[in-house]
Amino acid sequence: MRYPNSPFFEPLAAALHHATDHLCPTTQKRVAATATLEELRGRLCLPLQKEGIDATQVIADLVAGVKDGLHDSAGPKFFGWVVGGSLPAALAADWLTSAWDQNAALYACGPAAAVVEEAAGQWLKELLPVAQEASFALVTGAQMAHVTCLAAARHELLARRGIDAEIEGLQGAPAIRILTSSEKHGSIVRAIRLLGLGERNMVSLGVEQDGTLPPRALQSAVEEDPLAPTIVVLQAGDLNIGAFDDFRRLIAIAHRHGAWVHIDGAFGLWAGASPRFKHLLDGAEMAESWTTDGHKWLNIPYDCGYAFIRNREAHRSSVSHRAAYLTHDVDARDQIDWTLEWSRRGRGFATYAALRQLGKAGIAELIDRTCAHAHALVTGIGALPGAEVVWVPTINQGLVRFLHPSAEAEETDHDGFTETVMAEILASGQAFFTGTTWHGRRAMRVSVCNWQSSEEDVAEVISGVAEALRKARSR
Repeated sequence: MRYPNSPFFEPLAAALHHATDHLCPTTQKRVAATATLEELRGRLCLPLQKEGIDATQVIADLVAGVKDGLHDSAGPKFFGWVVGGSLPAALAADWLTSAWDQNAALYACGPAAAVVEEAAGQWLKELLPVAQEASFALVTGAQMAHVTCLAAARHELLARRGIDAEIEGLQGAPAIRILTSSEKHGSIVRAIRLLGLGERNMVSLGVEQDGTLPPRALQSAVEEDPLAPTIVVLQAGDLNIGAFDDFRRLIAIAHRHGAWVHIDGAFGLWAGASPRFKHLLDGAEMAESWTTDGHKWLNIPYDCGYAFIRNREAHRSSVSHRAAYLTHDVDARDQIDWTLEWSRRGRGFATYAALRQLGKAGIAELIDRTCAHAHALVTGIGALPGAEVVWVPTINQGLVRFLHPSAEAEETDHDGFTETVMAEILASGQAFFTGTTWHGRRAMRVSVCNWQSSEEDVAEVISGVAEALRKARSR
């Protein structure tokens, strides 16, 4: 059906054509972007013209301008960082989110957006190891989910001492101590800085060889000042090896001293949706707050993260705002009572669509399948001549490195050679991996989140890595 009088039809049709072409699997597609910075600036950083341009032409020019400047991060061979793709239903719902253009701040602004978010939040609580009475927020990602959760923690810990942090500020308030492991993600540090809690009040505790926080270390740290208001941050899947802390033991220690426990589960919290892996999160439901992302393992488009907070009143008091000109609802859920954003995208639509497309069984299968692919990639690459397994995945994250062929090679040589091989892999266009430094050694991270990754992809990538390694060793 055509809509000759609609100014939207032609540009949207052009966008559909280009998007479908971009998402279409092809053996010729390179996973890594190849355009140079100079090329992209030359095409895109143009003088702003005086007169307007036809909308369809703008889309065509934009597509031409970004040529070779996009990673195939939505594709099945992208294993860098922790990046998922987009499920068909989630992507389609995200397009509709833009077309519907609802301001998902209040029920009054977009009734359906509010109710869809309410339903999605309830489904998420059924899937994940969080308290069922918890409140929730849909935010941009784990970064703002941490800010939301830790703002509630700040509110509650200071309220116990008769201080209203939101009204009185932090002047004169006791410092809040943050106890966490050395493997914490940088988004935790940024959240603490944004909330005025101060990096100097963070104590990073050493971990075991498996990346987990030892209970004895937490016990000792808490006892150094047992009366201090304290937040304990635990890991559900750290970024290098996917390590899970011993939640049951650690949370029990924290609770004996009145600490607020926050779990960073940016991707690892989803393991709780799999019967095979949910044991890794035993006791996680005992915490006070939890974060995870939708744009990682759930495979919805950027950007979406989730915050869950057991103490609903602390959550609401720390972020809610009321004003006479706003239309607040008595019965419906006003999102502004739970999120830091005022004008905000209706993220609930894509989440709702993804959860409905997969269902509980589909999500569990997605988790299990991608974990199996990660294991196959790490062990398969690690078995290649000149390669070495650094960490076999517990879930979907693992590490390998590449050994310099010289018999006199030292650790620095292996580090450099690992970088060389990774560069060769990216140049080949067959896959995308990123590096890290773990226990003082450079390694290649293997992260599998994409719903499209298959056994065939894994086999092709291992073969491609073997060729890249051969080329690097022959130099």
